[in-house]
Amino acid sequence: MTELIHQDGSNLIHPQVQSIINFLDSMGLPSDNIIAGLDQREIIGKNLPEYIYKLPAELKHDARYLSKFVVGAGFGLFDYALNSVWNEVVLSLRQKAIAYGIDYFFDNAVGANVRSAYQKEEDLAGLKDNTLLTTSKKLELISETTYKKLSHILDMRNDIGISHPTNATINAYELLGWLQNCVEDVIKDQPSPAALQIKGFIDNLKQYTDAIDQPTIDTILIQIKSLHTHHCDNIIRTLFGLYVNPSSDQILRKNISMFSEVVWDCCSDEAKYSLGLILQGYNVNLHRDKYKLGEEFFNNVNGNSFRTKSDRVHILNNLLGDLKSIHSDWDNFYHEVPIAEKISTFINKSSDFPEEIIQKLIRYILLCRIGKGTTYKDGISTGALPYYNHIFNLLPEKYIPQFIRELFHFEIYNRLYKDIVRMQLVSLLIKMRKNLINDKYKEIFDYLIQELPKTQTILKTDYFKKITSSFLKWQ
Repeated sequence: MTELIHQDGSNLIHPQVQSIINFLDSMGLPSDNIIAGLDQREIIGKNLPEYIYKLPAELKHDARYLSKFVVGAGFGLFDYALNSVWNEVVLSLRQKAIAYGIDYFFDNAVGANVRSAYQKEEDLAGLKDNTLLTTSKKLELISETTYKKLSHILDMRNDIGISHPTNATINAYELLGWLQNCVEDVIKDQPSPAALQIKGFIDNLKQYTDAIDQPTIDTILIQIKSLHTHHCDNIIRTLFGLYVNPSSDQILRKNISMFSEVVWDCCSDEAKYSLGLILQGYNVNLHRDKYKLGEEFFNNVNGNSFRTKSDRVHILNNLLGDLKSIHSDWDNFYHEVPIAEKISTFINKSSDFPEEIIQKLIRYILLCRIGKGTTYKDGISTGALPYYNHIFNLLPEKYIPQFIRELFHFEIYNRLYKDIVRMQLVSLLIKMRKNLINDKYKEIFDYLIQELPKTQTILKTDYFKKITSSFLKWQ
């Protein structure tokens, strides 16, 4: 057989093509829409060689799919050529899935009812191409733009490719464009050395049968901190998937908890919020075991503020109820601590305060912060005090009016007749005053800090009514 490609591409248009067409005709077989027309093959002959020659040698070395593409395109079998390059795209996407964590990939690719059937690398072959594409986009193994390009190519491959009977045809420019999309956006974009190291690390982690020693942990942490954020995003997704997997043993979860917080701190907010959505999904879909383990994971990495809004509101509302109940007990000084700590994990920045329960949050935390007015421990839980201060230090200024209103709630106001309680409130106001920007709020806080040590009745003076009249309605 003569050589298909010369440097100028002149021999890409194989001289036996017309003989094949004649042969099909002589056998009474259809020959239309089987082989592309001469004008289309000439376009291939003029443009394909130049593109192939410019590809890196290492990319072409074992690229049999390119050889098949060239042969198919040269003979005018465009659907065969498209199928060849698409098969390579599928193989490339599978390699990306393996490199970035096959367990987490399957968690996102298949439903819980069949998840146990997908465990090994060879099980990737059981995924439909569309599922492979969609999951790759979801996990950001490919960009949104690349996903749209590949989805179109997959549609064309299915609609007019060799695997389906059709009268539609592929033109040469489309075929060349699709080749370039597949090669440049997917096939050339191979997992980096860092990604391959991550795969090796995850594989070794899953096989580890003992608790990882501290020197090894320290080495791992140094390497993690040097990784690109994108790689850390993939690691945290994989670690989360392993942690919530019911088949994972306790040693694996213990090892993950040893360094997962550092990985979490190196991740993007988008990745964290994405895991929060997945965790909520476990709850909605009644995957109780996974949801419970997922909550453990979020507690370990101090990530509760990244859970979904509805999740946070529901959990915080229950925790505040528990806190109020515990505060009323005689042994509250110790039992408030774990609940206050848990509440504080949901509030790490000013934007974490949920509007839906802001009144309840301010009232109950303030009630605990000013204490019961007893001489024992000055009436407050000293262990919980840092968490209460943490929450009020982050309180956005837009909620200062609500904070002032709560001073008049009967449970709080009735405690302010005690000197110890008023001094606890003053110490809180001094801390909060440092974060204020609004001059009116500063004026109010300055007045309270100066006058509250005397008596709680200063809250009802004409002067206080005047400086708070913009947001408090006085009779």
